[in-house]
Amino acid sequence: KTVPTTAPVAAFIECVADEIQRADVLAIISIMSRLSGHPPTMWGPSIIGFGTYHYRYDSGREGDMCRIGLSPRKGQTVLYLVDGYEQRSDILARLGRHKIGKSCLYVKRLSDVDLTVLEELISASLAAMQAKYPE
Repeated sequence: KTVPTTAPVAAFIECVADEIQRADVLAIISIMSRLSGHPPTMWGPSIIGFGTYHYRYDSGREGDMCRIGLSPRKGQTVLYLVDGYEQRSDILARLGRHKIGKSCLYVKRLSDVDLTVLEELISASLAAMQAKYPE
């Protein structure tokens, strides 16, 4: 289960071997902190998250998760926008080079994407999360 920890975010970032990826992660942290209004927190051993929300499924399963987050993986940085990407095709078309999963956006280098569009995408996700799970 992915839960917030007290592990220092800075120590985790220092372990990112690729200098460019490390700089990208720091830039994304700055963007996500500013847009979310929350400081970065480690969620589990490898996700840097911002804010929190409580979910409850129809099955009765419930828990807490970060509103948005990121994780530097080998060869790419993954951004987690919990509300997903299906309804964001117009923004994604303008983003630049990327791949997507259900709630994962994979970016090899931050220089491959338009930062203004990335901020628009993050803001749209935060607005959707606020509508569904008010803080």
